Amino acid sequence: QGLLVESGGGLVQAGDSLNLSCTDAQRTFQLNGMAWFRQAPGKEREFVGGVPWNRSGASGAFYSSSAQGRFTVSRDKASNTLSLQMTNLKPEDTAVYYCAATNSRIHRTEASVYLDWGQGTQVTVSP
Repeated sequence: QGLLVESGGGLVQAGDSLNLSCTDAQRTFQLNGMAWFRQAPGKEREFVGGVPWNRSGASGAFYSSSAQGRFTVSRDKASNTLSLQMTNLKPEDTAVYYCAATNSRIHRTEASVYLDWGQGTQVTVSP
């Protein structure tokens, strides 16, 4: 089983930007689809954005409607890192953000098909 480690969370103000990183510490997920999810208190975990197993950079990335246009997911296989660049943050973006890996070869947004997860990093956006 691999190890995914998120970093970069914090407290920001509405309108600010924030970058999150997820490191595939054991180089386990080179051939897996990767994605970011988030979970706010009292809510279900929701898909944010992902990249297919066979792509690098931001090529082929797919997003939730709430993330489209504000967030960018990219993958650097050389450094085993998945990034989430968030701009124009809103208070409703406040959540714990997780990166995850899936064996699926097609675009999937359901949390249930992602079998490996990081521990999460808290993002808090103040009004």
